[in-house]
Amino acid sequence: MARVGASLAGWSIGANVLGGGVTYLYLEFLAPSAYIEGSTSDLWVSVATLLGYLILTALLGNVLMRRIFSVPWAFEGRAPTADERYAALAAPRLLTGFTAAAWAGAAMFWGVLNALYGYAAGGVSHVVVGILLGGLVTTTLTYLLAERRWRPIVVLALGGEPSGNRVGGIRRRLLLTWFVGSAVPLIAVGTTPFEHTGHGLVSLAVSVASLAAIGLVAGYLITATTAQSVSEPLAGVRRALSAVRTGDLSASVEVNDTGEIGLLQADVNRMVAGLRERQRLQELFGRHVGAEVARQALAEEAVLGGRRREVSVLFVDLVGSTAMAASRPPDEVVTVLNRLFGCVIEAVTAEGGWVNKFEGDGALCVFGAPDEMPGHPAAALRAARALALMLEKARRSETGLDAGIGVATGTVVAGNVGAVDRYEYTVIGDPVNEAARLSDLAKTTPGRLLTSGETVTAAGEEAARWHQDGEAVLRGRLSPTVLMAPVTADAEEGRVLQPPATAGTIETV
Repeated sequence: MARVGASLAGWSIGANVLGGGVTYLYLEFLAPSAYIEGSTSDLWVSVATLLGYLILTALLGNVLMRRIFSVPWAFEGRAPTADERYAALAAPRLLTGFTAAAWAGAAMFWGVLNALYGYAAGGVSHVVVGILLGGLVTTTLTYLLAERRWRPIVVLALGGEPSGNRVGGIRRRLLLTWFVGSAVPLIAVGTTPFEHTGHGLVSLAVSVASLAAIGLVAGYLITATTAQSVSEPLAGVRRALSAVRTGDLSASVEVNDTGEIGLLQADVNRMVAGLRERQRLQELFGRHVGAEVARQALAEEAVLGGRRREVSVLFVDLVGSTAMAASRPPDEVVTVLNRLFGCVIEAVTAEGGWVNKFEGDGALCVFGAPDEMPGHPAAALRAARALALMLEKARRSETGLDAGIGVATGTVVAGNVGAVDRYEYTVIGDPVNEAARLSDLAKTTPGRLLTSGETVTAAGEEAARWHQDGEAVLRGRLSPTVLMAPVTADAEEGRVLQPPATAGTIETV
């Protein structure tokens, strides 16, 4: 904060020095007729009054700056009140108003003083015009510099929201730039007496050169200050947008302007906040329905119904869930289920599958929907074998973590099921029922995993890892299903397990 105040004081002094230089050049070269021969005492009186006026305005300016640029709330680390916020935002304008009043007072004072000295009306008017021109340059530069240097405080005062009164807009800055860079020199041209007796072309050349110097110096400083006051916040906006484009949604822009740029900065922050919220909702949505379904729902218009798809379905069902719920606390049951579902997600996603839903103590997983997936039978079987191994290891260390796994392949309808105001993406068809029946039957087998002969036949090289384990008429079906179980380690070493002698048709209920 102290650096901001020191910077403002330094730039204010510099602006006043520049204004004094403009006044001197005007009176020395552009309006020399404003001077007449006077007594030495008059000269010393003028010098004394000038020094006194400078000291008076410096003291008043120091008191004013301490008052209007006082921001105790910033040092206290709290948000400003409404009055403190208004005072902080109005500080550059108050300083500018004081500067304008000081220069207008100087023009009036020296105009009266020169008239009392007996100067001609033309000379007095040129003195007044010269001081006012210097004041215009000083006031404009003071406003632009104060607004720019005060931005760290404006950031705190605005608190991320732009001011509603559009103070310090781009239009005002550009008009001030034009006024000082173009209007002031033109005003000087219109008020310059070129008819100086005895000076001729030399006087005219000096006057024009001085006018050009005033226009170049003052115009450059004002234009450069205006350009920086616009380009700096816009550069911050551009950096934030570049970060967003690369996926960095933590980017934000400081709202340090009370005009249109401040509105733009705030809108960029709102846009990024909206993108963060959208990403969060998409992540939550993806966790609930699966990333593939979430992407499809965002990319396409969701309607009820679906498409026929060839898929492989993997169904997992916890063993003894009813007895577990009756004999163990609910939180322990939830822990067991979460451990089971964690294994399911890990095994299924590793093979490119999609966990469609968790149904109480079971899970429905799909390979081949919503996105088509070549080789989905083999992927489903690999995921099933990996899951069976994971659950076998877990059974040894966790009581109650035991589940049957069933895999089936066939045609389903994949799409949105429900009502217009509430629906879910799922798969409906015989393979779903078959996989559920197989998982139920698998609970009674040593490996806890069964699939159908059709699935193994369609699995290509993966079929070598499976062997026939009898037949069964599954509940709700008329014809028997060929049961296939994974080849054990002993079988892979050459001791292939043969179907039991009693293997035949088993009817499940």
